[in-house]
Amino acid sequence: MTKKPETNAIRDQLERTQFMEHSVPLFLTSSFVFEHSEEMRAAFADELDRNIYSRFTNPNTTELVRKIAHMEGAEDGVTFATGMGAVFGTFAALLDSGDHIVSARSIFGSTHSLFSKYLPKWNIETSYFDVDSPQQAEALIKPTTKIIYAETPTNPGVDILDLQYLGDLAKRHNLILVIDNCFATPYLQQPIDFGADLVIHSATKLIDGQGRVLGGVTVGKKDLIRDIYLFARNTGSALSPFNAWILSKSMETLAVRVDRHCQSALEIASKLESHTKISWVKYPFLPSHPQYALAQKQMSQGGNIISFELKGGLQSGQQFLDSITMLSLSSNLGDSRTIVTHPASTTHSKLSTEERGKVGISDGMIRLSVGLEHPDDILEDIYQALDSVS
Repeated sequence: MTKKPETNAIRDQLERTQFMEHSVPLFLTSSFVFEHSEEMRAAFADELDRNIYSRFTNPNTTELVRKIAHMEGAEDGVTFATGMGAVFGTFAALLDSGDHIVSARSIFGSTHSLFSKYLPKWNIETSYFDVDSPQQAEALIKPTTKIIYAETPTNPGVDILDLQYLGDLAKRHNLILVIDNCFATPYLQQPIDFGADLVIHSATKLIDGQGRVLGGVTVGKKDLIRDIYLFARNTGSALSPFNAWILSKSMETLAVRVDRHCQSALEIASKLESHTKISWVKYPFLPSHPQYALAQKQMSQGGNIISFELKGGLQSGQQFLDSITMLSLSSNLGDSRTIVTHPASTTHSKLSTEERGKVGISDGMIRLSVGLEHPDDILEDIYQALDSVS
């Protein structure tokens, strides 16, 4: 019988030990022992699927990978200590000196730094296409291009990219399509269904959902994952068993949490649209979103991130944050607590106004990560902060 994704996130567990526990135990061990030399030899020769050392695999990381891969429709996966560890590990494992990346322009700031500051040290270049013009991507492809990369929805502007178009483009040119699915989670969107070869998650965000631990996961085609796994194994970017255990337990409540996040976010976004101090509101499942129809096609719900623009620009954005009383001022997202961020003065402050404009970040933009509080209480704090904005 084929089970629903939310059931698999709960029931796709490791086999019970001899103690017949109901909840999977925490395997806090650095290494594993063998009965005899032949068993040990076979494990190191990859002839036996066996835990050897927790930098390689651990029962807790194995269970987490299995759950996420199952939900994403992926063949295999590998965990990392952080989301950015997953991004770097994926690219470092698959690219060689002289290779080229075609990327959407609107990507996470640290990923942009990786592409612009660090990969060029190894003679790896990146060309960018605008998120509202994905057809630009094909013209950027070179003989040395190896990967097409995008986030959807994007951070922080919640723009939506056409996964089917990118999947068809990658297939036509025999390229690897890598999609960051952090904002949607595997519960709301499965990029592999549209042609993605690899999917990356910062599990720190909605997969954890409570702002407790760091973690990253890459899932996808088995042959590509094998290369990424070997890179992670040899470079030491392992996810700790404790964090993996936390994240695996969090997967059991992912569906109910994300349902609540999405319901509240849609209600809040709808009400903010009419506020006189706000120029625009963007949320994937608002009919006013430029890619609303595309979001409906690719996602089952709109996620928990709303972006909106205050009319007063940079000063208004800072005034708004200073007037918040209940919501959290933080750079994280996907938490049970609602978080507000002003990208122009914080996460993207090192970019010029022109550079921010190219990725859709205006001086008055606010990113709202809607939590699990009652939506009326979230709105009350937002409204009183808006009253303080001049």
